[in-house]
Amino acid sequence: MKALRSLLDKQKPHFAEGGKYGKFHYLFEAAETFMFVPDHTTPAKGVQVRDAIDLKRYMMTVVIAILPTLFFGMWNVGHQHYIATGEQADFLTKFLLGAKLVLPVVIVAYTAGGIVEVIFSLWRKHPINEGFLVTGILIPLILPVTIPLWQVALGTVFAVLIAKEVFGGTGMNILNIAMTARAFLYFAYPTELSGNVWTYLPVGSKTVDGYSGATALSVLNEASVAAVDVQNGAVAALSDSWYPDLFSFGNMFFGAIPGCIGETSTLMCLIGAAILIITGTGNWKIIFSVFAGAWAMGLLLNLFAANGLGNAFLGVPAHYHLVMGGLAFGAVYMATDPVSASQTETGKWFYGALIGIFTVLIRVFNPAYPEGIMLAVLLMNVFAPLIDYFVVDANKKRRLKRATV
Repeated sequence: MKALRSLLDKQKPHFAEGGKYGKFHYLFEAAETFMFVPDHTTPAKGVQVRDAIDLKRYMMTVVIAILPTLFFGMWNVGHQHYIATGEQADFLTKFLLGAKLVLPVVIVAYTAGGIVEVIFSLWRKHPINEGFLVTGILIPLILPVTIPLWQVALGTVFAVLIAKEVFGGTGMNILNIAMTARAFLYFAYPTELSGNVWTYLPVGSKTVDGYSGATALSVLNEASVAAVDVQNGAVAALSDSWYPDLFSFGNMFFGAIPGCIGETSTLMCLIGAAILIITGTGNWKIIFSVFAGAWAMGLLLNLFAANGLGNAFLGVPAHYHLVMGGLAFGAVYMATDPVSASQTETGKWFYGALIGIFTVLIRVFNPAYPEGIMLAVLLMNVFAPLIDYFVVDANKKRRLKRATV
């Protein structure tokens, strides 16, 4: 490390203002501060918040919290492949196959978004921000492993440009950038992000008899359209899967099911949530309220199913909603985005609860899109400032009532 530090110190004057490579100053600074703690501090005078953590360290903490879902996703990609083909493989073989397929998606996302970040940094003459450290790994994890790499690059560039840079860069976006990328790709290329695209199957490969490749939400959506028994049809539809116990509650909680690369395991998401909460990086109020809102709405819809009203999706046990689809991933890593989420402490409760409520409502009543977390997060991103406005306004009114002349 001393040798690297010495090398950087020798090259630093060349990248300073007026130096030979002065126009690349911010690119050099980004690389230096990524590897070493910045050598500048806050002014000695004035009121400042002094802490050992800066934006890079903050973002690296989030990346570390995401790693459990990434590593599990690599294994699950290989696991689903061998289930579909009926072949046997050990843990390492499955993991290596998944890594071979997942890492290119991650590399393309980081490369495409990084290029945009560098261009805007040099153009606007400001330091390269670190927000994309997190965004660049979140985007691949909410995509199917079979998505073409050029679409990953296109979706990443679109999201960084439209959801971030046009608003001023890091810290200025009103929408979650990763969810914006997912939404763009979903509506622009629906066949690559819907249907049975969750399992890697090479051209010419044969699958076992009865293989469907559908997710739990897709199975339930088909059951609701088929107008099966409202009260008991949902669980029956999941139990009648082609693969025994594939969509049992325990297996969905563990995450060994078809789905996007990193969103299938609620267990891994909760491990990530623990890291975020313990380090003070993620807000536990938002995470808890997302789960609570989804569970409460599930219970309410179960009342209609008990009376034979609606479709089979209403009969899904409330706790099943918490482990299906990307709810856990969205609650932990998307809803807690410190920029696009609600900023007031009271507002965070409403913000998270509404995300959970809308996620379940979209799942149940929107046959074109059985997963709802993406739309729910983006919708509440838009309304987060309004929630904060009402919370602050209510506080002002309460304080005025207590005021004395």
